[in-house]
Amino acid sequence: MALTALQLRSVSHAFADEILLENVDLSVESGERIALVGPSGRGKSILLKIMAGLLCPSKGDVVIEGQSFHQMSAEKRQQLRCRMGMLFQKNALFDSLKVGENIAFPLREVTKKSEQEIETLVVKGLESVGILHAINLYPDEISGGMQKRLGIARAQALDPEFLFYDDPTAGLDPITSRKIIELIISLQEKRAATIFVVTNEMARAYQVAHRIWFVGSGKVVDLGSPEEARANKDPKIRAFLRGEAHSVEDLV
Repeated sequence: MALTALQLRSVSHAFADEILLENVDLSVESGERIALVGPSGRGKSILLKIMAGLLCPSKGDVVIEGQSFHQMSAEKRQQLRCRMGMLFQKNALFDSLKVGENIAFPLREVTKKSEQEIETLVVKGLESVGILHAINLYPDEISGGMQKRLGIARAQALDPEFLFYDDPTAGLDPITSRKIIELIISLQEKRAATIFVVTNEMARAYQVAHRIWFVGSGKVVDLGSPEEARANKDPKIRAFLRGEAHSVEDLV
């Protein structure tokens, strides 16, 4: 029987007077790939940050492997964060550090590994995403696609069991976008990690997901597998998935 890796229990979140999430109850099994889709500005990234423990929900609870994230001790919470990796929407790379140093940073901050061990892991990480040749370049000296690969390598640096990707293909051309998702899947399958991917591209959601969640109007709807999502009968969800909704108001 698969282990329940993460649960959302009556999670709600409001920003100012706007309710972005309301009474979300969902669970994820270990090793699943979940794609989060929905109209922009309606809570996808907020939900991702709540699940990653970077944001505390207004109400409700996030349970990781049976333990409440926000009720556990600070020490246990820090230990859990070391089992998580995140790629932020704009990569959040250190411009003043070279490519290799960007990956070495979390290893130096969190682990007690020697410099030789860190160097070995940096090389391995860059090889895994195909940019070892850029190890001594700065982020602004490499392409957008390579920056995404670097962000993925850094998110993977601590060999995490949970990975959170916030729009990993934003701003990339279709070919590079597809290759980035292929890379994410390949790395996930090698490590059997549980991953969450926010995306605004349905083609990439269908490519990456075991299950697709639709986030909108305060709700999170589990659409099931890509095949089940395509067959969804809700007219508003169908309009979004097919690109036929002309505005957010069409989905309210």
